[in-house]
Amino acid sequence: MIKLLIVAALLSLIVRLATQRWPWQFLSARPTRAQAVFRARKLLGVRHEASHNEIVEAHRRLIAMVHPDRGGTNEQVHEANAARDLLLDDLADGQ
Repeated sequence: MIKLLIVAALLSLIVRLATQRWPWQFLSARPTRAQAVFRARKLLGVRHEASHNEIVEAHRRLIAMVHPDRGGTNEQVHEANAARDLLLDDLADGQ
């Protein structure tokens, strides 16, 4: 039994060194585009049928709150920009 545990640990280390991921990380599902769009809508606080102008306005409001000059971080600004870009891209794909 101990030999089996040692072999499993060694195989795990080999996989980690070869792929930069632990073996159990391959079992988790990767986020889909639909999940990313859902998170972006939630972050910006827009509804599913939001127009281009509504998305841009929601982005402006969020940026005003999370801007580094107002106590936010650069990471929050980048996340807001990515959410806006994703939603605008999704809007263009849907038309």
